[in-house]
Amino acid sequence: MERYHSSRNIVYQIYPRSFKDTTGNGVGDIRGIISKLDYLADLGINTIWLSPVYKSPNDDNGYDIADYKAIQPEFGTMEDFEELVAEAKARGIGILMDLVINHTSDEHEWFQKALAGDPKYRDYYIIRKGKNGKLPNNWGNFFAECPWTKFGDSEDEYYLHLFSKKQPDLNWHNPAVLEEVKDILRFWLEKGVAGFRCDVINVIYKNSLENGRPKPILTGSEHYLSTEGCHEILRTLRKEVLEPYGAVTVGETVFVDVPKALDLCAPERKELDMVFSFEHMEVDQVIVKWFKTKLVPRKLMACLTKWQKALPWNAIYFENHDQPRFISRFADLGPYRREASKMMAGLLMTLRGTPFLYEGQEIGMENGDFKDLSEVMDIESHNVHAMAKSLHLPAGIRWKMIQRTSRDNARTPMQWTAGPNAGFTDGTPWLKVNGNHTEVNVEAELADPQGVRAFWKTMIALRKSNAVLAEGDFRSVYEGSKVYAFERSKDGKSFLILCNLSSKTARIPAAARAWKTLFLSSCDAPLQNELSPFEFRLLEN
Repeated sequence: MERYHSSRNIVYQIYPRSFKDTTGNGVGDIRGIISKLDYLADLGINTIWLSPVYKSPNDDNGYDIADYKAIQPEFGTMEDFEELVAEAKARGIGILMDLVINHTSDEHEWFQKALAGDPKYRDYYIIRKGKNGKLPNNWGNFFAECPWTKFGDSEDEYYLHLFSKKQPDLNWHNPAVLEEVKDILRFWLEKGVAGFRCDVINVIYKNSLENGRPKPILTGSEHYLSTEGCHEILRTLRKEVLEPYGAVTVGETVFVDVPKALDLCAPERKELDMVFSFEHMEVDQVIVKWFKTKLVPRKLMACLTKWQKALPWNAIYFENHDQPRFISRFADLGPYRREASKMMAGLLMTLRGTPFLYEGQEIGMENGDFKDLSEVMDIESHNVHAMAKSLHLPAGIRWKMIQRTSRDNARTPMQWTAGPNAGFTDGTPWLKVNGNHTEVNVEAELADPQGVRAFWKTMIALRKSNAVLAEGDFRSVYEGSKVYAFERSKDGKSFLILCNLSSKTARIPAAARAWKTLFLSSCDAPLQNELSPFEFRLLEN
């Protein structure tokens, strides 16, 4: 079977809980996605990445899976999902499922059988005795919890969970786990999905459970980050399951540098097709993401260039369900929401790689306007706030951390209209709707031929139709305090891309002045030798 080709794919991530509710229960659902397929097709996307829709107790909003072969009832039925796949395919849109195989829910049948004493399923998880009255090791946890929780009624046995205590890690030393996952993949591929986004995929295999070198965060990570066992599993899954179906994979790979990324996605290694790197999302943080500093454009440019040069193909993105809205990261955004949104659209669609945009990004949605912690649902945010409180950080600082960085910033309901609940639901939304939906919404954007969505649509069409932008080489031309300039070229044809990443007018760098032919600008009246605030400009040779 021909593989699902990625060079001209435009991927749109949907966070189902927040996309569109058709039942009035305040939670988005699969029929809501079906109802908006024409909207997505009109935008020009040809792939949907669905955050998890599996049956789940929702401790971590679906990333704690209780049944890999069942649909979460609040999202709909398996028949609804099958209709979604068929209707999407009819519009030339493929579906990427979110694959979560580092852990299951503690409510999964496997873990429940392990708790009941079944030795077969006990070996599906990482269960160890404590040492001298202490925990099995000194490891850290991604959610700022203790990574070991007592196993059932046992006094001295614990199970490992790198994330929530309701997300016990699978034991990938057990061959039966691999066989179970192969079966799960085939189940969904038989239903016609195009591939998988693989959640925290490079931490699944633990080399050992020895104590780690003490670190401020994630002590012990040297024992499970991108291990050889993980690489072997990925090669096996690709050869035995994914390639026969022509499926594509993109990996969420934590703490990877360039060499580790190449080990995961270099074509000759036959593991993943692409990986999400995180470095460009961390240029405005101090040590950990919860401590933010001003976004320095030059740092972002340098990071983008580094990864563009290093990997044969990138999964390029600026927003997803785990990150604050990117335009909200600009400390000097001021009144330039529309301009910044257009500039980021132009930048994303002209970098080399497969573009991933996130629901609401195409209309310039911003961070949530939460007033206090009671309005935040994210488990990670609550855990971090509790940890910060235990460290005696002042209340104002604790709230500022959450307000700027909580994952819920990206999870506020999609803003379809200026009406009640932004047209997302007729009921009470599961998460607070951003108050700016009266101005920032799809209905308003569809009526504005010069709007943010219109510019996204233009850039998507150009990116899909133009070989230079879809497949051409990348060369950095200029990286300044405000302006990023790079060239894309293929078969003797070239484009020069200019991006002003600031709210100030910026001089066009000397290295770009030889390019005279304007192909496209996000600004209505481009200046001759300067870029307007947050302007995107495309020049051709």
